[in-house]
Amino acid sequence: MTPATPVTASADSAPLPWQRRLLPSAVAGELDLDPDGRPGRRRRTARDWIVDFSCFLIAVFLGLIFSEQLWDDPHTPSVLAWTDQILGALACAAVWLRRRWPLGFAVAMLPVGFLSNTAGGASMIALFTLAVHRPFRNIAWVAGISIALVPLFYWLRPDPDSSWGLSVAFTVMITIAVVGWGMFVRSRRQLLMSLRDRARRAENEAALRAEKAQRLAREAIAREMHDVLAHRLTLLSVHAGALEFRPDAPRDEIARAAGVIRESAHEALQDLREIIGVLRAADHGEESGRPQPTLAALDALVAESREAGMDVRLDNRVPDPKGVPASTGRTAYRIAQEGLTNARKHAPGAAVTVTVTGAAGEGLSLTVRNPPPPGEVPHVPGSGQGLIGLTERATLAGGRLDHGRAADGGFALRAWLPWSG
Repeated sequence: MTPATPVTASADSAPLPWQRRLLPSAVAGELDLDPDGRPGRRRRTARDWIVDFSCFLIAVFLGLIFSEQLWDDPHTPSVLAWTDQILGALACAAVWLRRRWPLGFAVAMLPVGFLSNTAGGASMIALFTLAVHRPFRNIAWVAGISIALVPLFYWLRPDPDSSWGLSVAFTVMITIAVVGWGMFVRSRRQLLMSLRDRARRAENEAALRAEKAQRLAREAIAREMHDVLAHRLTLLSVHAGALEFRPDAPRDEIARAAGVIRESAHEALQDLREIIGVLRAADHGEESGRPQPTLAALDALVAESREAGMDVRLDNRVPDPKGVPASTGRTAYRIAQEGLTNARKHAPGAAVTVTVTGAAGEGLSLTVRNPPPPGEVPHVPGSGQGLIGLTERATLAGGRLDHGRAADGGFALRAWLPWSG
């Protein structure tokens, strides 16, 4: 079986172009898969631009607030204030690089945030970005270092409006909240991507199941065509071969053989129409034409074989053939039909015995036996697929089938099928 082509999204579930612009680039990249099933190139969506611009504005806004507090502090030298603002401006500009290098940006903001008070907003944005885009082990040690530097920062540069302990506690709480928010966003994004991956796998599995169902349907149709048409076409082959080898046969025998050929051809066409009708009914959701034969039609099958010149003896020990379940009876009928077909092909002129026994709760047993052919056997083409198909049919029905040469040189076909009480 060839591997199924990865399914990105169905026509009903695929986001529209304007909807993709509202998705994160990571999720949008998962939707744009290449033919090998790998994520496509991740470009910034409209949502990403809005988020990045908002983060930049937040960093600038907080930087301006901290800058005003810095200039209002008379104990801060002007050189330190200018250095603080320059570092803060560079940190705000670096926010636009946070998606490409989240870990490097967060690590770089550790010394910058320690030296510059106006870079505090950019430092929080860096921690949030790292928590969204990288595993917990990265954010754990970066956030841990940042929190460890908070007491030292306020010891060197105390806040004139609040105490040292309050400033440290407030900053630590803000840092933990930012990291927690980023981890929540990351978890939600992973959940969304996991659900999309499950949906993609479900669509792939549905496509594989549909392909398997189609293959099984084709195999069932091919098996049914063989079982139905082989019986008719074998009659045509046998009687046409008899006419070929005995051109001087009496006129009555030639007429009878021609009648059998005509009748078999008519029945073969009728059976072919039924199979085509089944296919058309499956396409239109309708029922097929004639019902499929069951065990009750075994007498008609034997009578038809006798009319074709076979010596067939039927020993049916089932009191009520119509009481056999339809699926079991249909399988038994096809096995008997194939057994008579093989006997006509490979043992012409030999007496064939069909024995049927069984009861509800015990199962249904069917045997088709014939002795060695009395004379020369003409060559009749055959592939041996009929017995293979019968074995598979009996196995699918929950039974078993075996066949082979008998002790006297003949051939025996034995089958057992379940018959629930």
